[in-house]
Amino acid sequence: MTEKEKQLRDQALKEAEESRSRVEADPYRLRFHLMSPNGLINDPNGWIQWNGAYHMFYQWNPFKTGHGAKFWGHYISLDLVNWTHQPIALAPSEWYEKNGCYSGSAVDLDGRLTLYYTGNVKDDEGNRSSYQCIAQSEDGIHFEKQGPVIDELPEGFTAHFRDPKVWKQNGRWYLVIGAQTEDMKGQALLYRSDDGREWTNLGPVAGSGLAPLQDFGYMWECPDLFPLGDKDVLVVSPQGLEPEGMHYQNVYQAGYFVGELDLESPAFHHGAFDELDRGFEFYAPQTTVDENGRRILVGWMGVPDQQEDQHPTIENGWVHCLTIPRELQLHGDRIIQKPAEELQALRANEVVHEGVALKGRDVTLEGVSGDVLELEVDLNSTVPLFEIDLRGEARLIFDREAAVLTLERKNFADRLTEKRQCHLEELRSLRLFLDTSSLEVFVNGGEEVFTARYFPSLENHRISFGSSGPAEMTVRKWTLESRP
Repeated sequence: MTEKEKQLRDQALKEAEESRSRVEADPYRLRFHLMSPNGLINDPNGWIQWNGAYHMFYQWNPFKTGHGAKFWGHYISLDLVNWTHQPIALAPSEWYEKNGCYSGSAVDLDGRLTLYYTGNVKDDEGNRSSYQCIAQSEDGIHFEKQGPVIDELPEGFTAHFRDPKVWKQNGRWYLVIGAQTEDMKGQALLYRSDDGREWTNLGPVAGSGLAPLQDFGYMWECPDLFPLGDKDVLVVSPQGLEPEGMHYQNVYQAGYFVGELDLESPAFHHGAFDELDRGFEFYAPQTTVDENGRRILVGWMGVPDQQEDQHPTIENGWVHCLTIPRELQLHGDRIIQKPAEELQALRANEVVHEGVALKGRDVTLEGVSGDVLELEVDLNSTVPLFEIDLRGEARLIFDREAAVLTLERKNFADRLTEKRQCHLEELRSLRLFLDTSSLEVFVNGGEEVFTARYFPSLENHRISFGSSGPAEMTVRKWTLESRP
């Protein structure tokens, strides 16, 4: 470790320690979601199960609740439930990363836990350079930087060239990376290597201006290309999409294409883009395959440039969190997201109401309230309208005649009601995870998902149900124990 790196680590830890009491006293601090000790957390990085342990790295700015020269923070878990914080994995100490150790991924290379990440560099005029770098660890905790392995921009592309995701296939290493052409089109580029160190650019495999897409964003961030079922999936976060009806309502998007990867051409032959999450805060997801063969996704519960400075937690020195881990399955060309089954270990104090005859609005059920809980609702009804009110701060509304499911909440800044929606023909079930200031809703077994931050009154733990006519439902509720 260089003296500069040690100095940066010490400064970050000092900042975190000095703000600890203020951060931890915040009643909106989450109980079972991963957060940084202070400052800003954004993209999940290096998400991997290695030697039996799950490693979650993350982008972290310990010095302010805004973006800047990012560190890599680090959590480890054996069960996706109990997480322990580890020493800082990467600090932006070297010339090739001095303005941030940006996002990347992790693999086992030669028996060592190996991080691939983007080193961000800006000169005095603000001009950007990007380097794809490597760091390795024997024990999964302490990392030795080895510098850039890709230090040249591909011809025809800008320095917005970042977020390498690496995997091994057919005995060779591959890397997909987000990029921007000189005419401002976002694309995903593919690289190949025999040893994980010397990389050959194979060119773009998908992106704006590449068939079947026309203009589709000016930058593609955090690409992730993997097999799922009998097809291939490209998850990506495009920037620059204009709203279309209920779609693309956030400042930037996160979604996926389903198709077939041809490594010889190379090309990714794919269908239409679909958003992974219909809520307010979801971006830069990353997946890994664990030892059980599950493809597990974690996202950032935030969106760049989307009222980040308006979150109520800012005044207490922290902002954002990560989502719960979700198992991905492919049904046809649709990704289904299900909460990792291990999360059931958080459950306590079960309350069950079977065959509830619901009619009218503002119906409460004994024992069904709280601020940190899991709620399952099975609905057996053809009523035109069904809704759940969550602590007076958010509402889920299903309009059967319009075939629309809506999530409403009060805006952080102006307190006006805002909404996100999706098309839904039938509402059969809801599974909700409520933390002190976050909400994750899984619809019909994960066919649709809504993720959001929300900031209810601390005194309001009330949950109520409503319908426009007779409806029958079964409700199960558990309090969830704090673990991270």
